Amino acid sequence: MTTAPTAPPPSMRLRELVFGAACAAALRAAARLGVADALGDGPMAVADLAAAVKSEPGPLRRLLRALSCYGVFAEREDGTFAHTDMSRLLREDDPHSLRYITLWCTEPWTWDAWPRLDEAVRTGRNVVEDLYGKEFFDYLNEDAPESADVFNRAMTTSSKQSAREVAELLDLSGAKSVADIGGGQGHVVASLLEKYPSMRGTLLDLPRVVENADPRLRPGGSLADRVRIVPGDCREAIPVQADVYIIKNILEWDDESTARCLRNVIEAGGPKARVVVIENLVDDTPSMRFSTAMDLLLLLNVGGAKHTTDSMVGRLTAAGLVIDEIGPVNPYLHAFDCTVPG
Repeated sequence: MTTAPTAPPPSMRLRELVFGAACAAALRAAARLGVADALGDGPMAVADLAAAVKSEPGPLRRLLRALSCYGVFAEREDGTFAHTDMSRLLREDDPHSLRYITLWCTEPWTWDAWPRLDEAVRTGRNVVEDLYGKEFFDYLNEDAPESADVFNRAMTTSSKQSAREVAELLDLSGAKSVADIGGGQGHVVASLLEKYPSMRGTLLDLPRVVENADPRLRPGGSLADRVRIVPGDCREAIPVQADVYIIKNILEWDDESTARCLRNVIEAGGPKARVVVIENLVDDTPSMRFSTAMDLLLLLNVGGAKHTTDSMVGRLTAAGLVIDEIGPVNPYLHAFDCTVPG
């Protein structure tokens, strides 16, 4: 049975860290093989698991042994393997599944980009344009359709999971309308409309995004008669009037793009409009390792950044918003509840 020391000395810990790519690759391999989906509620012999995922038993045991050192799967004394709380998150049918997040963070382009992190740190620019000759999302959609599909599935999964928590957190009982700006497929606005049956909503995002909006919002959907879907770029204009504007996980561009988006929201909402900005932070959070890693990945692919509490406050106040409250949504998201003065 595999066991791991609880407190390795610094020299061994550093050796473990520089092999971080091995852990990421092992997680990607397990996700692509469907190991977690094939492993049932009870322990399984490696030979049976290998047959289920069409792999060789010996290498599969080595993969599982490596992952069990990190608490992903558990090796039992009889040599069988069983699920852990983390390995279940690799199942596609788990309600909290992170399978597509795992794949997205280990897509082929990431292995091209990470070795150039020193270059991005020196220049402050993304490396994707030099690697592929085009902006990141143009590259994804034009040259890497499988990665684009993984991205869409990962963002859909993440958005669905956090949308419920956002809806539970926000008290919009005094509002008649809500707008989800850059809201992807609209999971947040859908959850809010379900919570408040008399409220009307708007979803605004790029045309290629909103054409795949949540089925609840599309014609014939359960919320279709209370929602308007508006294709557009929030950095260009926001032709939407609402009592409350939700801006979730999109203020990660350069400062000018962020300023334009906030300016457009303020112009659209007018005095007294409520603006709720929801972001990952790289401080004041128990998920620092995740958030700071995502921050570096944003530097590599789009030249963007995650925010600290102070940097987010600075951008919101510079735009002219008054911050009424800051609080956690979950361990990795914070909400900045703001008002347009007037």
